[in-house]
Amino acid sequence: MKYKILHIITRQDKGGSAENTLLTVLGLNKEKYDVTLIKGSTLESDMSDEERSANERDLKRALDSGVKIITINELVRRISPLNDLKAFFKLFSIIKKGKYNIVHTHTSKAGILGRWAAWLCQTPVIIHTPHGHIFYGYYDKFLTWIFKVIEQITATITDRIITLTDREKQEHIDFRIATPQKFITIHSGVETERFLKVTSEDTKRIRKELNIQDDCLVVGTVGRLVEVKGHKYFIQAAHKIINDIQSRFKDIMGQAYKGIKFIIVGDGPLMADLKKDANSLGISDSVIFTGWRNDAPVVMSAFDIFVLPSLNEGMGKVLVEAMLLKKPTIASNVGGIPDLIRNGENGILTSTASPDDLAKAIFELINSEKRRTKMGNSGRLIAEFYSDRAMVEKIESLYNLLIKN
Repeated sequence: MKYKILHIITRQDKGGSAENTLLTVLGLNKEKYDVTLIKGSTLESDMSDEERSANERDLKRALDSGVKIITINELVRRISPLNDLKAFFKLFSIIKKGKYNIVHTHTSKAGILGRWAAWLCQTPVIIHTPHGHIFYGYYDKFLTWIFKVIEQITATITDRIITLTDREKQEHIDFRIATPQKFITIHSGVETERFLKVTSEDTKRIRKELNIQDDCLVVGTVGRLVEVKGHKYFIQAAHKIINDIQSRFKDIMGQAYKGIKFIIVGDGPLMADLKKDANSLGISDSVIFTGWRNDAPVVMSAFDIFVLPSLNEGMGKVLVEAMLLKKPTIASNVGGIPDLIRNGENGILTSTASPDDLAKAIFELINSEKRRTKMGNSGRLIAEFYSDRAMVEKIESLYNLLIKN
């Protein structure tokens, strides 16, 4: 007998939570599980044509692997009372007819609507993966309090909550979302092969494409261009390095490097504002905006230092990707990031929303190629434990445990 599993997410795009969900439904044993994915309309996402095409290819991969895919256009990420009500009734109808053994929801909106629909349909097992949380960095205090209360109530009908890191688990416990017994940590998986197969020739090619000289040092970041990712602090730190400490920088760079470039990989609603920031600070010639890239592993291979200045982060899966490429990392000491970055060993943790701290950390690594190499090698050893296969095996073990109970 096959167990019927339903996954629900609002936006199936190229973001971290969507990638995690995709890898899960792709990897589940199709001989044991009959897998369905419900997603919202990707029309809500501000994706480029290239990103949309890549997303469509991913969904085809899922279909080809045996995953059934259902789109509910009203299942949107933003707060929309009418759409939310319509989406809830559609979810209820699908779950009622489907008679699923497990309903597994992802992210806040899908987590609330999907879990209550599943509970009303008397689904035997209800699981939720928040992929971080929205308890700071997103909304004002009152709205955050409302979301916290809703999550606390909804947790009572949830059999297990999967957090991506132990830090995320502890934050949920500290916010009194549920008792510790409700939580299990399963790290988000990465398609390690995509990163391990990048060659030195790939790196040379991308540096040439981006017009980066061989003797130029590169500091880069990857992520959707939205407020919570903290790109404006990255640009402000770049300004400090290029201008405020220019004389020291020249002394340290010496003959080894002739310059430095800052690369921002990703697309999103803040693209125009961030370009304007770089221009107003007089550093636009030193900051490269690549937009969304399907070959992100190759672009990242051109980095000498990877930076993640997020204001909130469930895990920071992109850090694992950077570490697979042996990149020393600098990241905010927030969310689940400290579970990945061992300060001083494979990277440097900085204060949140602090361009001064970011600039100081970047400068430290600019100053020492030996330290960059040591951190990069340490990071690779850590990253190898975060494969997509390892993630799926742990999820399947949880499914088996809860079904039997």
